[in-house]
Parts: sequence; structure tokens; C-alpha cells
Amino acid sequence: MRKQRRGSIALTLLCAMALLTAPGLAAGTAFAAPEPQAGKSLEQVRKEIEDLYRAAGTATDAYNLAESETKTQSAKIVEIAKLVVAGNDRIETLKSRAGAAARAQYRSGGLPPSAQLALSNNPVQFLDGADRLRQGEKATSDLLSELNRTQSDLRQYAKDASAHWETLEANRVKQEASKKEIEQKIKAAEELESKLEAEQKAKLLQLEMEAQYKAQTAWLSSGALKDATGAATSEAGKKAVAFAVAQMGKPYVWGAVGPESYDCSGLTSQAWLAAGKAIPRTSQEQLRLPKVAIKDMRPGDLIIYFDDATHVGMYVGDGAIIHAPRPGRNVTMTGAGSMPIKAVVRPDA
Repeated sequence: MRKQRRGSIALTLLCAMALLTAPGLAAGTAFAAPEPQAGKSLEQVRKEIEDLYRAAGTATDAYNLAESETKTQSAKIVEIAKLVVAGNDRIETLKSRAGAAARAQYRSGGLPPSAQLALSNNPVQFLDGADRLRQGEKATSDLLSELNRTQSDLRQYAKDASAHWETLEANRVKQEASKKEIEQKIKAAEELESKLEAEQKAKLLQLEMEAQYKAQTAWLSSGALKDATGAATSEAGKKAVAFAVAQMGKPYVWGAVGPESYDCSGLTSQAWLAAGKAIPRTSQEQLRLPKVAIKDMRPGDLIIYFDDATHVGMYVGDGAIIHAPRPGRNVTMTGAGSMPIKAVVRPDA
């Protein structure tokens, strides 16, 4: 417990030091960056940019989900195609067998059993033949039944394939719409930021850090970690954390899953994949993983943020997470309480 608190204090001090050493801040002096044009304060611009990137994050999650579903539907269509090929091969085999049976019956004269009995000089031989005939008739009946079943399966495969194609097309439309929205929001945010002078951009970064620091401080002051159990991390969790730490400094790129860049859920999904555990691709799907209380969270657990579950970071202990924040920022460490927490989930529960 003491170690957890010391770590939380250390992280708070780290955030404070980062603020004091932010670009444009000289020791003992205040930052005097000019305010943006159009009557907006830099804080208003910061919030506007943050809202745009949040909207882009929501669209990114929708894009990633559609992409994941597209891959699933494509795989199912390939599987159905293989079943259709196998079904057609089976029908050809059954037709060949049915033809052979018909030819055998033709060669036998096709006489009914009663006529064959009347013409036979050896009743015992006939009865033996009649038994074989009944067996042959059953085999033919079974063959025709199997042929009908296989044809019915092929009809069902055709329906399934059609349904999967429709889903595939719907996902493609979703992806295109989400991609367009992402690009529009990011472009709008970048245009806002591009109008800022160098000093204003430095001040903007400082304001972001201040907002995170205030949120983290308030979260810790609320006693969120007061009853933290300090649960031991699993071996898989250690590997996932080690992977996430190694990605620090790499840029955020929407839709990216590494190795050179990541979006938020791309980072967490790849970290756990590196630990030998495949988890869902998007933060909204990751929300479905087994949940744990904040007091019980341990390094490797994932923290899902915002009401719409559109951001995720990996808890690394001592009240901190590693995450891919947004476009224009790199994979970094920040306070676990620097954003509104929706839930904590454990991939290897």
C-alpha cells in the first residue's frame, strides 16, 4: 500500500516537474504567449482541438470495428467457398454412384422380385439374391437422401454467402464514412493548431499537461487508490507492460497497430498479443473483457476512458498508464486519472 502511494506521489511530482520544464517556461518566469486571433483564448482553442480529436477517436473506433468485422466476414466467405467446392465434389461422386447403381439394375433386367421367383429354378439362390436386392435398394435410397441433403446444404451455403457479402458491403460503407470523418476532424484540429505561433504551441502543450495534472491530482485526492491492494502482476501482464514501455516515443497514427506507430487500442491489443493473449481490437470491444475494481487493478490491466469507451490505456502501476494519446502526440506515460475512467478490465482474468 505504501509503495503504491509513494509511486502515486512520484508520478504527481513527475507531472509537476514536466510542467515547470515545459518549452517556453524560464525558471521563475510566467509564460506570456499571445492569445489566438478571432477573440478565442488559448484555453478555448485547446478544448476545441481536444473535442475534435475526441470525435476523431470515436470515428477511429468505428473504423477499427468495421475493419475487424470485414476481416471476419471475408474469412467466413472463404470458408463457405471451400464448403461449396467440397459439396460440388460430393454431388459429382454421388451422381456417379447413382449412375452405377442404375446401370447394374438395367443389366439385371429390372424384373420385379415376384417375377424373378417364378422364373427361378433355385428358390434358395433367388432368396439370397432378393436379400441382396433389398440391400441394394436401401443403399440407393440412402444415396439419394445424401444427394438431396448435399444439394440442400449448397442452397444454404448460397444464402449464407449472400448474407455475409451484404454485411461485408455494409462494413465497407461504415469504414469509408468513418475514414472521411476521421480525416475531416484531424484536418480541422491540425488547421487550428497550424495557426498558432511557436510560443502558442508550446503554451498549448503546457495547458494540456496542466489539465492532465489537475485531473490526476483530483483523482488521487479522492482516495481512488487509498484501498489499493497492490495485486501481483501475472507473467503475461509483465510481458504486456514491457512491450508497452518499449513503444514509448512512437507516434500516434489512427488505425495503426505497429510496429512503428499505434492508435490507443492498437497499442493495448498488440501489447497483449506480444504477451501471448489475443484480445479485441477496439477499446469498445475491450470493454467487454472481465472487469475489476480500481482498488484491485494491477499492471497490465486496461483502463477504458470516457462514457463512449473511445480511449484505452494500459495500467503500469503507481497510478500511471501508458497510452497513445492522439494524432500529433507520441506513446507516453501519464496519470491513470488524467481522463474520466469508465472501467478497468483484465485481459488474462
